[in-house]
Amino acid sequence: MTKTANDLSSLGWELDSMGELDHRLVKAPYIRLSSEKRGAQGDCVYVFDLRITQPNTSYMSTIQIHSLEHLFLAGFREHLPDSFISVAPMGCQTGFYLILLNEARARVVQKIYKKILTQILSMSEIPYANDKDCGQFTHHNIKEAQKIAKMLLHFESEWLGVFGVAA
Repeated sequence: MTKTANDLSSLGWELDSMGELDHRLVKAPYIRLSSEKRGAQGDCVYVFDLRITQPNTSYMSTIQIHSLEHLFLAGFREHLPDSFISVAPMGCQTGFYLILLNEARARVVQKIYKKILTQILSMSEIPYANDKDCGQFTHHNIKEAQKIAKMLLHFESEWLGVFGVAA
């Protein structure tokens, strides 16, 4: 059983941005609920796009992506321990996929994202950047991650506007 459009709308997301979309029409940065899947027992897995740079126009360096991946991993584990499943970089280097269990309220996701980005600004090192926890532990740069975090916080009021107009 999947949620109805009414149920998803009550979570605070733009329904017309779910599923496949035309990358020529979006305006980064944004957060969007991309998809949801309800399990047989009633649990629901939600996939979000944390789009950071404009598709087909700009992209992050691998060091920025790798550093942010670690920072987001630590942050979402800390702030959404019962819901966080995974965060993974988009192959196009323009953002991340965030996967949560049973949590899809826009205000909650936005609040935690802001909290993590704010924490990044005051951090001095990248979590898990060691040879035990990371396969390329020297490929990180906190200053580069902080530049991205600062930019994202500057555009916070636009995060929910996938097509350029925040809801």
